[in-house]
Amino acid sequence: MPRILVLDMPDVPNGQLPTHIQLQKTHIFCEKNAPTHTDDLYHHGSYTSMNVHENAIDDFHNNFKVNVIRLTSDVIEFDMIGIDASLANAFRRILISELPTMAIEKVFFVNNTSVIPDEVLAHRLGLIPLDADPRLFEYISDESSSSSNEKNTIVFKLNVFCKDNDKRMTVKSNQLKWLPKGSQLHSETDSKENEYTSFRCSQDSPEFFNKSIGMKHDDIIIAKLGPGQGIELEAHATKGIGETHAKWSPVSTAWYRMLPEIVLMDEIENEMAEKLVKKCPVNVFDIEDFGAGRKKAVVSNPRSCTLCRECIRDAGWAERISLRRVKNHFIFTIESSGALPPEVLFSEAVKILEAKCEALIHELSF
Repeated sequence: MPRILVLDMPDVPNGQLPTHIQLQKTHIFCEKNAPTHTDDLYHHGSYTSMNVHENAIDDFHNNFKVNVIRLTSDVIEFDMIGIDASLANAFRRILISELPTMAIEKVFFVNNTSVIPDEVLAHRLGLIPLDADPRLFEYISDESSSSSNEKNTIVFKLNVFCKDNDKRMTVKSNQLKWLPKGSQLHSETDSKENEYTSFRCSQDSPEFFNKSIGMKHDDIIIAKLGPGQGIELEAHATKGIGETHAKWSPVSTAWYRMLPEIVLMDEIENEMAEKLVKKCPVNVFDIEDFGAGRKKAVVSNPRSCTLCRECIRDAGWAERISLRRVKNHFIFTIESSGALPPEVLFSEAVKILEAKCEALIHELSF
């Protein structure tokens, strides 16, 4: 950004910021060597000396909005406009570590003659995404006093064997069978048939669930068995959060980035325009033909810009192109692991953040 002498600055209306300060407040400038103006001065009283009085809460209330750009069964991409980076990061952290899901926590082995050790196989089972709504289940608060029942536990069974004369067998996630009535393992020390769970009703009853429970993906490889090898086990899934273990995280990943903004400070025409288009690896620039042999470079796809700075790396280009990021405009992407749709995950994250705010207000009121 070019430097401006104080004596050359135009008069500014009372209650408004000069143009260059307004840009520094709302944008990060990606210079050739490093970004500048990365600090955030968006709080009450930042510009009182300039007779500019701002209220961050009112600005958020009046300007905040969410625009959904792309939505599939597993991925959502949306714009959050008018918020601070700390709030965007709060949503990201909640999505990764504080939203509950169901995941396999306990594995009871009856037989395992495969080459995979028990603890490794149990870990692999825990990372398989389950198609089960965690909002329908409860936490097991204390394992010593709370038994596994139909409200807090899902039971799966795996019983596979590769016969001596068969070829090598691939065991996949679709071979894990849901047991809606609970554990089928017999107790060696108790006469009760179901020692590990105490289900009072079946989970496949209409009053309990509207759909069957299973694996989100049926083609996940669990193990490979050679002739004469077999696996028999029972897996119990419980409710948890990613802060405890990554297997309970409901997202494959969740991330955000500031909206890129590319401004051409000067007209770039003809051969220079063609050279600029070739410079960009993600096709941000395009050429418009104005006739009579005149071509001009334009910014056609600024959203795809990764700010790699290839367009300003060579001498002379930094004065022609200004690369910026909008500080209060975030492109947010959520990839669900399958337990809940991505749009539901974000709404649940908002509820958790709201509950945290209410708890803080309650504590401060005493």
